[in-house]
Amino acid sequence: MKMLIIEDDETLRRGLLDHFRDTGWAVITAADGERGLELAFNERVDVILLDLMLPKIDGFQICEALRREKILTPILMLTAKGQVEDVVRGLETGADDYLVKPFSLRVLDARIGVLVRRLDKGQSEFEFGEGFRLDLVARTLKCREEVISLTPKEFDLMVVFLRRAGRAMTREQLLGEVWGHGLLVTTRSVDRCVKTLREKIGRAAAHLVAVRGVGYRWDP
Repeated sequence: MKMLIIEDDETLRRGLLDHFRDTGWAVITAADGERGLELAFNERVDVILLDLMLPKIDGFQICEALRREKILTPILMLTAKGQVEDVVRGLETGADDYLVKPFSLRVLDARIGVLVRRLDKGQSEFEFGEGFRLDLVARTLKCREEVISLTPKEFDLMVVFLRRAGRAMTREQLLGEVWGHGLLVTTRSVDRCVKTLREKIGRAAAHLVAVRGVGYRWDP
């Protein structure tokens, strides 16, 4: 998946670039609103991370321009601490979510995960292994017509792996996409869920590989 980061603070922009590239994203960046809007119009991206206070064209204008042209790419806006009016205006002009600076990367990953889950992937079924079929509409997993009982979290984790097949994902990313903002869960929740999921899919668990120092990858 591809992300556009529009942020004029060089240190923060570089930190975000390195973080998301390390976690498997393709990333393009812009240091001012004019260049950011140009990239948003001309590049196919899955998520836009947008600072509101930008040189040349501010984040509000970027949101308005994109939504006016029916570009519905999810936008997570970054705003200064305590600027409630900015948050309200940003949401009204088309942003999907916001994060107040300074923020933790774990919270940012969780927020991005929520936005990604909202994307319409268009595919309602996945097949893998020897006879496995995951039905997203019925929320069932079958192996040669035999139903495999999954917990809601196991099912959602399976969906994430199949949608991101071939891409290494960190535990933090998986935590954000499947568990969301819960404060009582840790990355150990991911490991436990992966363990039980592997047990339930048997030989097909060979597709679910651990990536040392990173997390997990579904190897198609």
